[in-house]
Amino acid sequence: MSEELAEASPPVPDEARLVFEQPLTERMRTFLRIDFLYSQATYHNERASEWGSRAAVASLIDILAITSRGDARSDALKELERQLSLLNEFQAKPNVDGSRLRTVMSNLMRLRTDLLGAGSAYLQPIKESEFLAAVKHRSAIPGGTCEFDLPDYFYWLQQPTEARTQAFNEWLALLRPLCDSIAELLWLTRQNGRPRQEIAKGGVFHITFDRDSPVQLLRIGLPQSLGLYPEISGSHYRSSVRFLAWHGLGTRPTQSTDDIPFTLSCCN
Repeated sequence: MSEELAEASPPVPDEARLVFEQPLTERMRTFLRIDFLYSQATYHNERASEWGSRAAVASLIDILAITSRGDARSDALKELERQLSLLNEFQAKPNVDGSRLRTVMSNLMRLRTDLLGAGSAYLQPIKESEFLAAVKHRSAIPGGTCEFDLPDYFYWLQQPTEARTQAFNEWLALLRPLCDSIAELLWLTRQNGRPRQEIAKGGVFHITFDRDSPVQLLRIGLPQSLGLYPEISGSHYRSSVRFLAWHGLGTRPTQSTDDIPFTLSCCN
């Protein structure tokens, strides 16, 4: 990690690249899903249309479904503590940008304070909302949130943009301590990975991880012009990557038999 916190030269511009991520732990899978849904919710809420509000509410309900299956807040707090402990060890090491390190640690401590301050019942107001509970219940039925199914939902969607946005922002505010913490932890995890160039012989690549340094996330970078994408399987002990050629929506992809150069980052 010290290399990432040391001063580095600006990256050299490259051709358009796609980065594919594969979580290797259940915690990382949960974090990535919540971060994806939160980004989706904020994006649609900012569009401020009726359909945007529908999509934003659907993302919010999905976040509630994930958080109800486990204690994401506790997992985020544990990961914040782990990252702070790791960063603290680098303070006395050479070639470390001390100012940047202190900034990162200060941000993590602020997020930890906000998440602790939210309390374990931070989502209770959303869970107790009869309005959202009705939308959630009908969302399990295809097309179940039509105006004739949920006239109150339809009425709310016709309210002025400012009213809908304000209501949704109040719900998001309850999620923000968790989602901001997760976003920062994902950024830090990605920064921990040191990209290296690899070649998949015959379109296949096998990875064995050091058990003393568990990997949480794999990142694979490919030039978009190759027309390939990776199919990743495995666990935090070992993984395999197959590169598949995209032939369009009407044709099944096929495994490439070429030697494929790609960028691999193993993130702890």
